[in-house]
Amino acid sequence: MKKIHCAERHDWKQTADSLGFLFHTIDDEPYWDESAYYQFTLKQIEHDLEDPTTEIHDMCMDLVARVVQSEELLERLSIPAPFFDMIRTSWLEGHPHLYGRMDFSYNGTGPAKLLELNYDTPTSLYEAAAFQWGWLEQCIERGLLPKHADQFNSIDTKLHQAFAQLQVNQPFYFASMKDSIEDKGTTDYLRLVAEKVGIESRHIDIEDIGLTAEGRFVDLEDRWIPHLFKLHAWEFIFHEPFGAAIAESDTQFFEPAWKSIISNKGILPLLWELNKGHPNLLASHLDTDPGKAVPKGWVRKPFFSREGANIELQTADGLIVKEDGPYTDAPFILQEFAPLPRFGDSYTLIGSWVIGDQAAGIGVREDNSLITKDSSRFLPHLILD
Repeated sequence: MKKIHCAERHDWKQTADSLGFLFHTIDDEPYWDESAYYQFTLKQIEHDLEDPTTEIHDMCMDLVARVVQSEELLERLSIPAPFFDMIRTSWLEGHPHLYGRMDFSYNGTGPAKLLELNYDTPTSLYEAAAFQWGWLEQCIERGLLPKHADQFNSIDTKLHQAFAQLQVNQPFYFASMKDSIEDKGTTDYLRLVAEKVGIESRHIDIEDIGLTAEGRFVDLEDRWIPHLFKLHAWEFIFHEPFGAAIAESDTQFFEPAWKSIISNKGILPLLWELNKGHPNLLASHLDTDPGKAVPKGWVRKPFFSREGANIELQTADGLIVKEDGPYTDAPFILQEFAPLPRFGDSYTLIGSWVIGDQAAGIGVREDNSLITKDSSRFLPHLILD
């Protein structure tokens, strides 16, 4: 695993704009960064990232099957009791799912360490699935990269397969919040994939979804929403007025309600308890006293935080790093600290994508902090032996 500095394509911004990748720059700072790329060997990809991703995904599916049958475990995850049956039903009836992302600390040697599971509303999808693949193809065409360079990236292909397997023959709505360009970029990409396999697809803002007196979800024209991909987390929905109507509605939700179990950081201690000593897992347990200082060599994380918010860590040397945020009243876990590898002034995180039930590719993020945030840079990668 190496970081290789390289020349940027002179026209990459025009290319991004023409493709609708409108969040390549955030607050005048680069989000997409092709001034360098990460190079992996095939063995590093297959043995150290792809295989563990598949194994951990299987472990998570086994854990969901266990959790849905236990009210004690559902309570432990701070899931509201009125939604237990809905979550259980969504699993037992096999409600289909599309995608998820695992975040790893990995430095090219030794086992990758799972930091968390983003299995409900992960973003950075378009740039991982499509834009970095376009970068690879164009750089090879222009002689900027060797012709035999490759990429661990079948995300787009597997998404097409996943949508086709749904056999949807009614309109499929893709919803995101009005004020998020990145979220809409994610749902627009998924909508485009759905359209390519013959699914009638429509965008709707989360705020514009209506609920009829009969309990049916509709759009602004009072048209029924048969299938809904909502880039809006279940832990929010559980506490919103329309959440209680979902169980009895005739709308199929993506991701399904059972995903709320493994998008919750409270699942990490359960994974550890059931698979203690697994080389890709970090020791984790419930934090019974979050008012105390974080011990050296540990990280405190809220069950429901997003994009690094409210995470606090203390390195073995006593360095304290903390991100503020709104998730102050959530339960917390403590997780063993696995430092992100440092390349120059940047710390590097590997996001490993799962489409359906298959490992499908990676995205690489960088930040000047040990805590990765929504503004952290995205760099392309390649495989070259």
